[in-house]
Amino acid sequence: MPLITLPYLVRVLGVRHYGLIAFANATVAILSIVTDFGFNLSAAKEVSIYRGDKEKLTEIFSSVLIIKTILMLLSFIILVILVFVFYKFRKDWLLYFFTFGTVMGQVLFTVWFFQGMERMKFITYLNMLSRLIFTASIFIFIRSRSDYAYVPLLASIGAIIAGVISLLIIFKGFGVQFRLQKISSIKYHISNSIHLFLSTAAINIYTSSTTFILGLFADTAMVGYFASGYKIVQAFTGLMWPVSQSLYPYIIKIVHQSKEDGLRIIRKITLYVGFFSGSISLFILFFSNPLSNLILGLKYSNSIIVLRIMFILPFMIGLSNIFGIQTMLSFGRKKAFSIILIAGSVLNILLSSILVPIYLYVGSAISISIVESFITLAMLIYLQITGLKIFNGKLKNV
Repeated sequence: MPLITLPYLVRVLGVRHYGLIAFANATVAILSIVTDFGFNLSAAKEVSIYRGDKEKLTEIFSSVLIIKTILMLLSFIILVILVFVFYKFRKDWLLYFFTFGTVMGQVLFTVWFFQGMERMKFITYLNMLSRLIFTASIFIFIRSRSDYAYVPLLASIGAIIAGVISLLIIFKGFGVQFRLQKISSIKYHISNSIHLFLSTAAINIYTSSTTFILGLFADTAMVGYFASGYKIVQAFTGLMWPVSQSLYPYIIKIVHQSKEDGLRIIRKITLYVGFFSGSISLFILFFSNPLSNLILGLKYSNSIIVLRIMFILPFMIGLSNIFGIQTMLSFGRKKAFSIILIAGSVLNILLSSILVPIYLYVGSAISISIVESFITLAMLIYLQITGLKIFNGKLKNV
């Protein structure tokens, strides 16, 4: 879907307005980091374990939804303060508020519940619905550069509709209800997700802070060159996420039954994901020029260097997903997982602060490529050292 709308948007809006939208998305992504709080992983695991207990599922569902709603409101308050205090944000205040609607959609769309129940078809259908609404609306309502603020509004509407439908499916299809919960239940789910919150927060920081930092040091045109090239890489990388989402609850279940069998399956998956993601990376590297010209147009020739620098991301992200989410989290290595991602986040902020003022959007591309490679290698080294050997090593006594 992004590869369908991207060519149209970059041509209709122009590089500056597209860069402004990217900066708004990065700003809202940073502010809404706390909203997820790692529940897409921790709550999915809880649901997977208690999938046969409706009373327990109601407790998990209600607690998580209450926490996420409170955190969303706190994020919105921070956004309001930011918009009305700083002129850089205030001059396009409507754009930032429209963009925040996607956070509301994320809170309502309980991906973690369907993931834990291994009912991935609902995620597929609702994601398709959300993206189809957005894609069709783009071609209908976005006709000139003055319509730029409506792009995030359309994305928000699609996300909120999908979120509301997901709640209806849970209420009617799974017999789960929403109830106010005890403070003790709220505290448990917060403490159970704290390490995953730190890790997911770190992921969002190093993926969003780069665009945000670039927007602080450079004009929106530079942000547009970087964001459009990065969007192409993300679109290809996104091909792997459905596989990741469906594998996570399955691997948790296998590991719970037999750690040896779990690691054996992970080893097989690593080969397939490595080959597939590596092929995508090589495709981006060798066809970066025609990809940029075809999708973005000749006016975005500056984005070609972004593609060439960031070609490694699909390969590195594909492997880090296996090493981190599928292996470290399935085997209960939450703390180490968080530490590695936090280290990557800190490294990204340092590199961006040094490289972006000098090399602008090229510095942003270099920073993300280094950080993603660092995270993948750090996870692999940790697993090999601690006995969860993805490559070689005995399966006994895992």
